[in-house]
Amino acid sequence: MLAIPPGIDPDLLRSFVLIAEGGSFTRAANAVGRTQSAVSMQIRRLEDTLGQSLLLRGPRGVETTAHGAWLLERARRLLAMHDEIITTFRMPPVSGTVRLGTPDDYALRWLPGILARFAEVHPAVEVAVTCAPSSELVERLVREEIDLTLLSGGNERAGMVGQPLWQAGLRWIGSASHATHRRSPLPLAGAQPSCVWQRAAVRALDAAGIPWRTAYTSTSQAGTLAPALAGLAVTIGLPGPLPPGLRFLGPEDGMPPLPDFSIVLVTGDSDGPVAETLAEAIRAGFAEAAVTQA
Repeated sequence: MLAIPPGIDPDLLRSFVLIAEGGSFTRAANAVGRTQSAVSMQIRRLEDTLGQSLLLRGPRGVETTAHGAWLLERARRLLAMHDEIITTFRMPPVSGTVRLGTPDDYALRWLPGILARFAEVHPAVEVAVTCAPSSELVERLVREEIDLTLLSGGNERAGMVGQPLWQAGLRWIGSASHATHRRSPLPLAGAQPSCVWQRAAVRALDAAGIPWRTAYTSTSQAGTLAPALAGLAVTIGLPGPLPPGLRFLGPEDGMPPLPDFSIVLVTGDSDGPVAETLAEAIRAGFAEAAVTQA
């Protein structure tokens, strides 16, 4: 009969991840509220359980061994799932309706999984989703027509506190079979001039001395990708999978660098327990996505 291997205490994995990411036993001990010797003992227990050395002290601080690097990636995912389970079952039952705003750029990529898991845990909550540009969603939040919203960072009003959920560099996008990016002036497909993405693209082109013209305008990502796919314009968007026929454009294509941007979550002044429960689910969903992509 096969012996069942011992389980791993999540607290041991959490200390290991903190040390591996911060390169310091001291910082990890402060983060978990333990002494440095207690954290060192946790790592010895973890190494004894697994039968492998996981961390080494090097010239740049504490570094992972080959086995430690392999474990780190999986420990992050396991802890994210562990924390989600604990949070879900300790959360009091809620019911009612919550109104969520989101730009369509983010709705398809992030929300399906988040809302599906939320519905499983909170079946008595109805989520009404409004897709609109960030500038319009800010106005709706001020008028209390929605309870919380995702926004492109930089659209927050004075006094609004946006919690960062995700950050990455914007990317130029063009046709995979047309040299649209070589045209002068460069035909650009984007949103309204007040859009932070549009402003970033225009500033980058002007700084690089690249002539451009507005060829197509749309309030949705699909509306800007369509002319790019047809070879009629270039546009900007998120890093990640692209529809067939499109590709990212970079310095090798003569395109200037674009700045980082962020996705933020903003809640209204009158948010209640239902809105806060959804906000926590959104924060957890983005955190899990960040761990998966790390």
